[in-house]
Amino acid sequence: MSTVTRQSPCKVNLLLNILRKREDGFHELETVMQPVQLCDQLEVKQAASGITLTCSLPTLPVDGSNLVHKAATAFLHTAAITDGVKIHLEKRIPLAAGLGGGSGNAAHTLCALNELFGLPLPTTKLQELAAALGSDVPFFLQSQPALAYGRGELVQPLAPFPALRGAHLLLIHPGFGISTAWAYQSLAKFPDALHGKVGRAQQLISLLQTADLAAAGRALYNSLEAPALAKHPLLALYQEFLRANGAPAVLMSGSGSTTFAILPHRESADRLRERFLAKFGSSAWTSVAAL
Repeated sequence: MSTVTRQSPCKVNLLLNILRKREDGFHELETVMQPVQLCDQLEVKQAASGITLTCSLPTLPVDGSNLVHKAATAFLHTAAITDGVKIHLEKRIPLAAGLGGGSGNAAHTLCALNELFGLPLPTTKLQELAAALGSDVPFFLQSQPALAYGRGELVQPLAPFPALRGAHLLLIHPGFGISTAWAYQSLAKFPDALHGKVGRAQQLISLLQTADLAAAGRALYNSLEAPALAKHPLLALYQEFLRANGAPAVLMSGSGSTTFAILPHRESADRLRERFLAKFGSSAWTSVAAL
């Protein structure tokens, strides 16, 4: 039987600006998302029946609660396919990290299954399935930076940013996760973060379209840092250290808990990683990745 293998990248939010809480319980937002070349790997095969999911990470559930399983269920039902699938997920992206690992896995499961079964679903239908699975999932159906709005499911792809040409990320996960639901619920205590200024996304995009990383770095913003840094002061210490050691752009991604620094090239990112480990030790997960 045929097999399809796909790399499943993660993302960082260069900006996450919460505008208001909507009547449906979701939050209206604008976000600028950047793909990152730190990838999980998915391998999908046809099977006689059912959905079998295995994972390299023993602690990750592989039942119907997993987004990959949900994506496969939705795809097979929508495409009216009676065959089954076997899926293996090799995890490299940390969990509960604000990097969209699970959302990317779901999107690439849809794409891999569509390829495996001969493209039975058009892109528009894949986008519908992705939006139903989660707000970040539609972003991962494409491979460019993007402006997303609504609750995050409306995606406008953007050209690569000149300010990030050749740049690398230092990613730091502190060893604990932050619940996305908790982060959004906690915004009620931070009214300035809950009602962000409209237009921040376009301002950042304009700066990223120049070649000035430092200027763009000053415009990075994340509403969810307010509750996260208040509860976890270690994350604020990370950011202070990174800025003091020359990182021109530093932010927490998504709902956290990953902090990232953007450096102009691989060598500077590697050097900063070494300094970080010398200061804080190896209890945190760190990685240098290309954009």
